Amino acid sequence: MIDPGITNIARSDDSLPVATLRVDFIGDFICPWSYLGKRRLDDALLAVRGPSVVNWVGFQLNPDMPVDGMAFDDYLFSKFGRRETIQPGLDYLTGAGKAEGIHFRFDRIKRVPQTLEAHQLMLLADQEGVDASALADRILKGFFEEGLDISDRDALIMIGDQHGLSADAVKKALDDDLMRQQVLLLEAQVRKGGVTGVPDFLVNRRLFIMGAQKTEVLIDVFDRAMFGEESDQPVSPTIN
Repeated sequence: MIDPGITNIARSDDSLPVATLRVDFIGDFICPWSYLGKRRLDDALLAVRGPSVVNWVGFQLNPDMPVDGMAFDDYLFSKFGRRETIQPGLDYLTGAGKAEGIHFRFDRIKRVPQTLEAHQLMLLADQEGVDASALADRILKGFFEEGLDISDRDALIMIGDQHGLSADAVKKALDDDLMRQQVLLLEAQVRKGGVTGVPDFLVNRRLFIMGAQKTEVLIDVFDRAMFGEESDQPVSPTIN
């Protein structure tokens, strides 16, 4: 069961209407399941139609990744062994992605990057009131569909510019050690809370969902989070 301390990860949003659905999405930009999970989250939020707030919580799957990353084939081998071992999994992800409007192009990925600065860009978006959900989607699309090196500062500046963040603001954020420490502190907090993989969802600081669940599962959990015992489904602190 997830440590209750993880319920403190969200920013203070006490000014929001009581009926607002709050979702903390914990993910990483090199995780294909995070891309699937985020797309399903977007679909679920559209389906429930009520007011909602989504907070992005960065979680580096590879916190010890070198700054210049690792060759994609070497990364796959270090994690899963021979390419023929992992290929069925990549094929499955490609099919699952198509069902969600995602066009995985693993053949375009040359290197697996360090994602710390991409998470700093997300923190900047949050501070500047930029649509962080749309920005996250663009970063994920850049990596998984375009083979973009999302650790490259020019790439991050380009993406930031597409979402209303000036080049100067992005450069300053990426050079800001305090912002870097904020990202790392939040990541350390969720690790301490028991998170070991992504994606995960913390709904209304109350229900914790593990994995890239189907859209209909998320909708059901949102109902349980908002209405509790009045829902047809029992409330559980952790949903696998």
